[in-house]
Amino acid sequence: MPNRLAQETSPYLLQHADNPVDWWPWSAEAFEEAKRRGVPVLLSVGYSSCHWCHVMAHESFEDDATAAVLNDKFVNIKVDREERPDVDAVYMEAVQAATGHGGWPMTVFLTPDAEPFYFGTYFPPEPRHGMPSFGQVLDGVHSAWTERRGEVAEVAGKITADLSSRELPYGDTQAPGEAELVQALLGLTREYDAAHGGFGGAPKFPPSMVIEFLLRHHARTGSEGALQMAADTCERMARGGIYDQLGGGFARYSVDREFTVPHFEKMLYDNALLCRAYAHLWRSTGSELAKRVALETADFMVRELRTNEGGFASALDADSLDVTDPSSGKHVEGAYYVWTPAQLNDVLGAQDGAVAARYFGVTDEGTFEEGASVLQLPQGDEVFDAAQIERIRTGLRTARDARPVPGRDDKVVAAWNGLAIAALAETGAYFGRQDLVDAAVCAGDLLVRLHMDTHARISRTSKEGQVGTNAGVLEDYADVAEGFLTLASVTGEGVWLEFAGLLLDRVLDLFVDRESGALYDTASDAEKLIRRPQDPTDNATPSGWTAAAGALLSYAAQTGSEAHRTAAERALGVVKALGPRAPRFIGNGLAVAEALLDGPREVAVVGEIGGRMHHTALTGTAPGAVVAAGPQGSDELPLLADRPRVDGHDTAYVCRHFVCDAPVTDVDRLRVVLGAEQG
Repeated sequence: MPNRLAQETSPYLLQHADNPVDWWPWSAEAFEEAKRRGVPVLLSVGYSSCHWCHVMAHESFEDDATAAVLNDKFVNIKVDREERPDVDAVYMEAVQAATGHGGWPMTVFLTPDAEPFYFGTYFPPEPRHGMPSFGQVLDGVHSAWTERRGEVAEVAGKITADLSSRELPYGDTQAPGEAELVQALLGLTREYDAAHGGFGGAPKFPPSMVIEFLLRHHARTGSEGALQMAADTCERMARGGIYDQLGGGFARYSVDREFTVPHFEKMLYDNALLCRAYAHLWRSTGSELAKRVALETADFMVRELRTNEGGFASALDADSLDVTDPSSGKHVEGAYYVWTPAQLNDVLGAQDGAVAARYFGVTDEGTFEEGASVLQLPQGDEVFDAAQIERIRTGLRTARDARPVPGRDDKVVAAWNGLAIAALAETGAYFGRQDLVDAAVCAGDLLVRLHMDTHARISRTSKEGQVGTNAGVLEDYADVAEGFLTLASVTGEGVWLEFAGLLLDRVLDLFVDRESGALYDTASDAEKLIRRPQDPTDNATPSGWTAAAGALLSYAAQTGSEAHRTAAERALGVVKALGPRAPRFIGNGLAVAEALLDGPREVAVVGEIGGRMHHTALTGTAPGAVVAAGPQGSDELPLLADRPRVDGHDTAYVCRHFVCDAPVTDVDRLRVVLGAEQG
């Protein structure tokens, strides 16, 4: 019989609806039940495309004997971290403080007052590699709860008090200046992996926000070192196994430092951020590789993640049915993506198969498991025939399409759709792909229609046209506002600027500490947790804090609002404090700081939307520049007010703080003014 999770909309929770575990969703009623029974709470947090979440589910949560212990001795709560990032953030902070690491599935034991006292991530069904079995953990926690409850309560109270009293090294309310940004660049240089690209060692994640900072820093200062780190990292990723060489799009991270073997799940947020990063790299350098990857990644998002309602699904699983024996029902990580030489020969024939093996780096030994290889583009001296390679790609894509496909998490997350809107709108505008712009507009329409209420409050998720019950967090407001601001620049439609303004007014009302200018991840009237989450550092996505600063700054540049600009400047005080010390983890804040130092520039194009002048303005590299375009006399966007065409030509006005240079009617001149490399 299905448990309570059968009533949820989260694909992750629904995966557990038929478990013998008597799961509860996160709710006041679950904690009341724990108080009534006098038992602790097991909190299990994960997400639908998480490989080890699936493993622990199969090993433990689908096991009748384990479920009997859980049901007898605990109240069990299952949380989708993508629906409730606030819950995830609060307890992940506790896990990392106690164990020195974190990850998913996250396993935390709580008192009925939601105070944590024992922590972990994945636990195996039997002791393994120094880890206790899950059964041993359950027995130990139960014994401690029943025999030493006073001690447990004391530990839980101390942990909660410690979490509640932690303060950020916020520094002052001044934004970073030139000195701090140079220090940040030097810090990144020290951590840069010159041999393989990226930063740090294994596992290695795509440094999307750091790439944006490096490109902006180069555009503002001319630093060749910054550009080189960005360009080399992008090339290494594009040639590596972390990038899908057949279908486009990026996996979540690489398990090695070479970007060779990915953790195969594909997330919307990674692909949105990387699509935009490669488009911006093309904008800076004209790289054909960057253009190809940006377009292929955009096409991947539209082809494989777009929902029937016009939004974008969250993720594709890492696992899929075993290619060699689909009838077994066994799911294997990476099965959809990897190849052996024999499989290449079976699909292509011996001659093309041998060429494909050399071109994609498929070896007899394999680069993954059981002799299989992840496709990549290793550097070599051999020159391949382009027509033959295209024939090979087509053959392999057709064969792969016949394999069992990875599962898809169909929920629409507001923040990640905001990131996708910005990426698709810009990529479409840069490369003359109106279909991509249309897809961005369609997703924007869905967010307005379904996720935003009449008070501009955002719901975080929806699925199949049904809006979820979870309130939006700061990143939802910030990233959706960023998407809408990008739509305003690309389409010239002022309604998107209006929607962005409504969202950013809610940010000022509900998320900003009026005394310090700091931002919180949850609204002031949100559900109270043991700590109000607040994190200015990036994770796999830009921090809500610095994303809000960026959107506030862009909105101020479009409208002249001093209130929004002041809020952005105050929010960037944390970047001044953290940027020189931990630049890898606050790349988005550093990128916003680059925009602030450059102005940002305001570009009003009076003339044809989508014309050469507008295109040149959009492809300018001036950090964070905002663009408004429309015909003479248009009142769609404030920057266009009282701006005439000059001598009947499309005309651009380039300004800072609404103080403008002489109008420009020549696209080549505008290209020089804005640093645009592309025409």
